[in-house]
Amino acid sequence: MTDPVAQGVPADAMARLAELRPGKPGSLFTSDLSVNEFLLVREAGFRPLGLVLGSSIYHVGIQVGRWSKNMELDQLSSAMYHARELAMTRMEAEADQLGADGIVGVRLRVEFRDFGSDIAEFIAIGTAVKADDTSQNWRNNKNQPFTSDLNGQDFWTLIQSGYAPVGMVMGTCVYHVAHRRLGSVLGNMGQNVEIPEFTQALYDARELAMSRMQAEGQALHAEGIVGVFLDQFHHQWGGHTMEFFAIGTAVRPLRADHVIAKPQMVLGLDR
Repeated sequence: MTDPVAQGVPADAMARLAELRPGKPGSLFTSDLSVNEFLLVREAGFRPLGLVLGSSIYHVGIQVGRWSKNMELDQLSSAMYHARELAMTRMEAEADQLGADGIVGVRLRVEFRDFGSDIAEFIAIGTAVKADDTSQNWRNNKNQPFTSDLNGQDFWTLIQSGYAPVGMVMGTCVYHVAHRRLGSVLGNMGQNVEIPEFTQALYDARELAMSRMQAEGQALHAEGIVGVFLDQFHHQWGGHTMEFFAIGTAVRPLRADHVIAKPQMVLGLDR
């Protein structure tokens, strides 16, 4: 079990977790799952233990790209990744303190604060759960609680299909897109034409983010990654610098001999 204090979990959070610990008289769980999600997570064989979160207020440094060159801003990429990793690690430490097998419905977001245009809070939040079936090891190959950003419905479907989440995996790339030269701008006026330098820049940046996410999945010995979401953010950097962020849930089969049931058609009667 990891030391939550060493991971940066504050004393107030430790006191809250102590009140949520299973087996304590009068303990109750907290969850940000909707009612439908809660019922499906229970149907999948998991009991909510409590809401767990991790936070990191991070100063994002300055790195300037060359005006006319497409290039990754690796220092900014590293900062955005490290800050999210701190938040995720603290959330996992809280779940570990509760003896959880995993965390479902994880949300990971970035909010720039009024402390300064280069200071942001990175927040990870989800519901820690414990499996009813103790014969199955639900933790990942690093002996950490699994994390998943799947909603309750998708989580239930995943378990029913014979797969288990092993961890949320992500990749990020902060990229500077070159400015166009005046001659190129004037030459394309009034024309329908691809701008190859822009196309290549966005293509390269997305590929870097995707490949880093895939590398995290391989490190967890996953069979694949589901629910992948690829987004881009400008944050506070202006129009030519943006972050490309890829995130998904890495999964593994529960049993080698499992056969996925065929989907059945459901006819709605609401119309």
